[in-house]
Amino acid sequence: MDDIDRALVRRLQQDAGQSYAALGAAVGLSAGATHERVRKLRERGVIRRTTVEVDPAAVGSGVLAYVMVDSNAWMGDSKEAFEAIAEIQEAHVIAGSASVLVKVRTATTAQLQDVLRRLYAVEGVSGTHATVVLDTFFERPLPL
Repeated sequence: MDDIDRALVRRLQQDAGQSYAALGAAVGLSAGATHERVRKLRERGVIRRTTVEVDPAAVGSGVLAYVMVDSNAWMGDSKEAFEAIAEIQEAHVIAGSASVLVKVRTATTAQLQDVLRRLYAVEGVSGTHATVVLDTFFERPLPL
């Protein structure tokens, strides 16, 4: 990636709905050249997908929790079981005192409790430690 690619990705992280003409004007390229650069960034896997950022509270998912999942077995093959729980936004196999770290969004703490119950149903899960987020200072895109 060169400096122009980095600038394009940064601008797309801020607003993925920009036209190629607007993107190009910001980095000194034509709309066609910009389109080609973005296409190549997608082909190389730099840009994995284009999406819309939704305010979780505005759509009824205002409770955010990070859950450390303990296990009595290797959890690296459990991707599908975690994906099956719709409220889990991210799941990571980790090193340390727990086996998996998940990011969960729900509307209520009662729904969070239900997610924890369903986590216990995943084969190999022996415990959970949930941390509920009270306020988020900021979230930022990946720096380039």
